[in-house]
Amino acid sequence: MESPSKPPVTPQVAIPFGILAVSTSSIFIRYAQADAPSIVIAAGRLTFATVILAGIALLRHRAELRTLTRKELGLALLSGFFLAIHFATWITSLEYTSVASSVVIVATSPLWVVLLSQLTIREPVARPVFFGMGLALIGGTIVGLSDSCTWTGMSLACPPFSEFVAGEAFLGDFLALAGAWTGAGYLLIGRRLREKISLIPYIFVVYGMAAVILNLFMFSAGETLSGYPPRVYLWLLLLALVPQLLGHSTFNWALRYLSAAYVSITLLGEPIGSAILAYFFLKEAPSALMVFGAILILVGIYLASRNE
Repeated sequence: MESPSKPPVTPQVAIPFGILAVSTSSIFIRYAQADAPSIVIAAGRLTFATVILAGIALLRHRAELRTLTRKELGLALLSGFFLAIHFATWITSLEYTSVASSVVIVATSPLWVVLLSQLTIREPVARPVFFGMGLALIGGTIVGLSDSCTWTGMSLACPPFSEFVAGEAFLGDFLALAGAWTGAGYLLIGRRLREKISLIPYIFVVYGMAAVILNLFMFSAGETLSGYPPRVYLWLLLLALVPQLLGHSTFNWALRYLSAAYVSITLLGEPIGSAILAYFFLKEAPSALMVFGAILILVGIYLASRNE
């Protein structure tokens, strides 16, 4: 097991590589969505990642897997459940809203980490944290409006509320928010378990549980992982290797040495990377309203994170 006091690599150095890796996720997903449903992409991503991990985990970490207590195993499985819901909702959101909007909203996870950490481990939250949280939530509302509203001159033009709620962008933004909530649960459990469990056994159980749940969702939707063009499996493999095994695993590794709040805050680099990649590869230019809302979110989370 790695030492919690002397990591082989400084976490603050490793995390930027994790951010770079996870930033590719939305791009690979968009390419795969041209030929495959979102639930198939989510299930394939975690299935491929689990299969790749299986050999290492079962050959080199079998003894540690056997020593997991019932409580540790249960929490790891719960973390996998949260991860499955996170991917199912977030990946589906990309069918209905823009990459920039989806990724910025799902990146509000640090706010929910702060809130849930108070409820679960009874940590007090200072007034600046609540102020930052409120500012970020206002920014999130603006980002959600940006898909349906336009800023002309000094006025904001929006469709009727009934039409707005029925729009696809609203659904996509709500799914991204659900992804933020479950992502927060995934990080909080990881922070608690990574103090005791090595990286490979932990992510093998978590990713494996997520893969099982996502496959159940996929089968219940009448879909399978077979019968798609070869390029779909290329995107699924890249999703498993780059944003999952390199990106998510880097953050799970860092949870052993850094707080869940700090690790979740570093994920704020993902919207920047994803928006830049979306501009070059998907020709998606964010609107001025979206940029303004994104700035409010980032400022709000920054204010909330300073105290943390």
